[in-house]
Amino acid sequence: MHEDMNLRYRTASLATVMSRELQAVIVDCFVDEPACLGVPPYLSPQVRAAAGAAKDAGADVTYVTIEQVRKGERIPQADVSLVMAGTAVPGKYLRAMPASGREVRELASRLPGIRVLGGPAVLDPAQGDGYHVLARNDPAMVLHILLRGEEPRNRWRGLEEWNRWLLLGSDIATQHPDFPQPLIVEIETYRGCPRYASGGCSFCVEPMKGAPVTRDEEDIIRECAALREAGVRNFRLGAQTCIISYKADMSSDPPRPNPAAVERLFSGIAALGPDVLHVDNANPAVIASYPEESREVLGSLVRHCTGGNVLALGLESADPAVREANNLNATADQAMDAIRMINEVGGAMSETGLPRLLPGLNLIIGLDGETSRTLELDRAFLKEVLDSGCLLRRLNIRQVMPLRRDYRSPVTRSQFIRFKESVREDIDRPMLQRLVPAGTVLRNVYTEAREGNVTFGRQIGSYPLLVGFPYPIDLGRFVDATVLSWGHRSITAVERPLGINSCSLAALEALPGVGRKRAIRLFRKRPLRSLDDLVAALDDRGVAEGILELVSFD
Repeated sequence: MHEDMNLRYRTASLATVMSRELQAVIVDCFVDEPACLGVPPYLSPQVRAAAGAAKDAGADVTYVTIEQVRKGERIPQADVSLVMAGTAVPGKYLRAMPASGREVRELASRLPGIRVLGGPAVLDPAQGDGYHVLARNDPAMVLHILLRGEEPRNRWRGLEEWNRWLLLGSDIATQHPDFPQPLIVEIETYRGCPRYASGGCSFCVEPMKGAPVTRDEEDIIRECAALREAGVRNFRLGAQTCIISYKADMSSDPPRPNPAAVERLFSGIAALGPDVLHVDNANPAVIASYPEESREVLGSLVRHCTGGNVLALGLESADPAVREANNLNATADQAMDAIRMINEVGGAMSETGLPRLLPGLNLIIGLDGETSRTLELDRAFLKEVLDSGCLLRRLNIRQVMPLRRDYRSPVTRSQFIRFKESVREDIDRPMLQRLVPAGTVLRNVYTEAREGNVTFGRQIGSYPLLVGFPYPIDLGRFVDATVLSWGHRSITAVERPLGINSCSLAALEALPGVGRKRAIRLFRKRPLRSLDDLVAALDDRGVAEGILELVSFD
C-alpha cells in the first residue's frame, strides 16, 4: 500500500458523503499483460470490472483514455481516480500507444480525489510516485472499497463480485473511442496460473495471481450477451493463460482439458452472433500431453470461432537448459506437436482469406541459463517449423522484462537484434509467402492509420496481419485486399476490386508489372472498359491479363 498523510482522512471523508452520488474516474492507459490485452482496438476486462465495481459502490463513473488526455481532454472532478497502466509484455502498436512511465507519473498531479494506480505499472516503484494507493492485486476491488469509505486493502474479488461487476460495467465499452468498430472486447474466463505453486514461468506475472479461479460458462455467456446488447460486435477470450485449459483438471501437471466445458462456452457465445470471436493463449504442453482431449477442444474453436483465429503458444525457449532454469511450460518437441495439431485441425480456409485456426509462437531472450548455443537452438527450432510445411501466423520475439527478478544472460542487446533480424528475413517472410500467396484476398480489412501516402489496415481479431496499401485510402473503412508482396511482418496489397477508372495514380502504379510509366499511361487512357483497353494502354498483353482479375471497370 502506498499512502500519503491525508489518505485516512480522505477515506473517512468519503464515508460522510454517502448521501450524495460519489464520482469515480477511470483513466485507461492501455495495459498489456501475458493474459490481458487492453491496447486499442482491445478493451481490457480489468477496466470494465473496475467500472462495475464503482457502480456497485454507488458511484457515477467517467471513462477516459490516455489518448484523450494527450489530446487535451479534461479529467473531470471525482472522489476517487483509478489509473490502469503498464506493459508487462510490450509489443509494437499501430496507432494507440500505452502510457509511458513518465506519463503515468505526471498524470498523478492532474488527478482529483484519492489517486489509485493499477495494472503492471505498480510493479515499478518509480511509476507509483504521486499515487495514494497501489492496487497490487485487484484494482476493481480497491476502487470498490475506497468508494465505500473503507480503508484500502489488497484482496481479490470473489466470483459473485467478479460476474456482477462485469455485467454492471458492460456499458463502459460504448464510451471507448473505437466503439463499435474496430473495438474488440477482451473476455476473462479465469485468472491465475495452474503452476503457481512452483512459481510458474520465471518471467510471468500470472503466478502472482495465485491458483486458478474459473468463471462458469453461463456467467461468461451472460456477460457477452450484455455486451452484445450494448452494441459490442467483436470478442476475444484472451484474458487467461491457456484457453485449452478452461475448466480443466488442475490437479494434474499440465492440466487435463475439459472439452465439454469448452464446447458449451464457445457454442453459447457464438449463438449471440458476434462479428468476430477469437482466442489468444495456449500452453503447448497441454496440447501435446493430452492429444485426444485437445483435438476436441480445437474442434470446438474451429466450429464456433470466426476465421483467422490464432492460438499463441508459449514456448519461450527451445534450449532445455533455459527451460529448466526458468521453470518454463513446454519443451520444443511439445511445441512442435502442438503446431502440427493446430495446423491439422484448423487448416481449412475460412471466409476471411486465412485458415480457420493458426498457431502463434512466443520466444523470450535474456532468461537465466542461456549460453552461446541458445540462439542457435531457437533458430534451429524455427527452421524445423518452416521445413515441416506448417503454417505459423505470428512469431513474437522479445527480450525479457525483469518484473519479478533480475536475469543474467550472456546474450547482448546487439546479439538479440541480429537474431531477431535474421529470423524476420529467414523465417517470417517465407512463412508469410506460404500463408498468403500473391493473389490471396483478405476480407474486411479495417483501415486504421496513414503514414505518408501508405494506408495501414488490419482485419479485426487476434494478431491480425498488417496490410499496407501504397496509396491513400479513407480511414475507418472496411475493404477487401489482394495480396501483392510481403515484408518481414506485413504485406502490401491493393483494394479488391480496384476501381481502375477512379483510383489514384499511386494505386495504379502498385499493380503487378505496371510501374510508374505504365501507370501514367493507364491514367491518361481512362476511362478503360475492357481487357482490350488495358492491352492498348499497356502495350503488353501479359501484364494486362495479370491485372484483369484485380480491377473493375465501374
